[in-house]
Amino acid sequence: MTNNLTIGERVAWYRRRRGLSQEVLAGLIGRTADWLGKIENNRIELDRLSVIKALADVLDVSLGDLLAEPSLLDWNDDTGNDTVPALRTALMNYQTITPFRHSGTDSPPARPDDLKREVRDLWDAYQGSRFGYVVARLPDLLGRAHAAADQLDGDDQDQARRLLGLTYQLAATQLTKLGETDLAWIAADRGLTAVRPTADPLVTGSLLRSVGHALHSTGRYREAVRLTEDAAAYLEPHLDKPTPALLSVYGTLFLSGAMAAARANDPTTTRTFLGVADETAGRLGADANHLWTAFGPTNVTIHRVATAGELGDVQVAVDLGPRVDTTALPMERRIRHALEVARAYNSWNRPDDAQAALLDAEQLAPEQVRHHFLSRQLALTWIRRQRGKPSTQLVGLARRLNVLD
Repeated sequence: MTNNLTIGERVAWYRRRRGLSQEVLAGLIGRTADWLGKIENNRIELDRLSVIKALADVLDVSLGDLLAEPSLLDWNDDTGNDTVPALRTALMNYQTITPFRHSGTDSPPARPDDLKREVRDLWDAYQGSRFGYVVARLPDLLGRAHAAADQLDGDDQDQARRLLGLTYQLAATQLTKLGETDLAWIAADRGLTAVRPTADPLVTGSLLRSVGHALHSTGRYREAVRLTEDAAAYLEPHLDKPTPALLSVYGTLFLSGAMAAARANDPTTTRTFLGVADETAGRLGADANHLWTAFGPTNVTIHRVATAGELGDVQVAVDLGPRVDTTALPMERRIRHALEVARAYNSWNRPDDAQAALLDAEQLAPEQVRHHFLSRQLALTWIRRQRGKPSTQLVGLARRLNVLD
């Protein structure tokens, strides 16, 4: 019902539904009625998640309601087959949490080496922003990884459990990206359960990052900050002689924590976490992609841009963002940074540059751009602010993002 409204217009819709005046709603979040009026009339951009979350809490709706997360019931892969419902069925299968196993086949379990190749293929596809491909293939991989973890023994079983954990982490990461937060939480929990018998700090630390992302997606930013601190304390005893992969997981935890702190309006913790991440990137020595973290100095820098945007430091984002060379990073990271640059340009009253950045990003990764609230919010805002007829290019963009009939 509200998918074709900007966030400001959506705030007005839910405010009226609750019978609140602008003065009352504004007062409940410590703002003025004049400010809220400009938000609802699209004269002020509302793109900081901390403010959106505060409004959602007062309006008694979810963060996803105000962001108008797109429905995933019709999310298809390149064959046209439904994908998210199949993944939901796999995650909700009671056989994965009970002693009852009905594999339906007498085939031997997959070998760890084969599973490893398939896990790597899907993680690479995710980082390539091929979301439909990933979601379509995850249910089968989860089933076979479960069978291997159940039926193998010794070192092979431990390896299968680690791979099952990484598969669940991918499911959690992908579902968070697509707005399926409840399923993402289940996937992260299942992954941690799968790897617990191995006592592997690397995979466990990697999965904890997905728990943090799930907390982010529901607006539980303070909890995500505490999780970062707890996860870091868990990993620190293993950092005397760390592998590059462990350094990458450790540093990435602090990048995720920095975003949570920024969204919680905590600039001091944001700077502290970015400082730890920067120091860890220095220990690593260069950009790398160990365990699909894309961690290194460049990722630290793009998180400086992203946290600046969340904290309202638009000048920092505008000055630094366009100068970051992300070409060596995976596509998912490149596009996420491009969206931050577009947001910064728009907030700095440079809509033409913002539109160019968003259109370039869409050319590279249409699935990722379509499913991010920033791109939808920007396109709708540009449509609403047009004094005359919107350009054919802008109308086409808004239709592809499903925010214009």
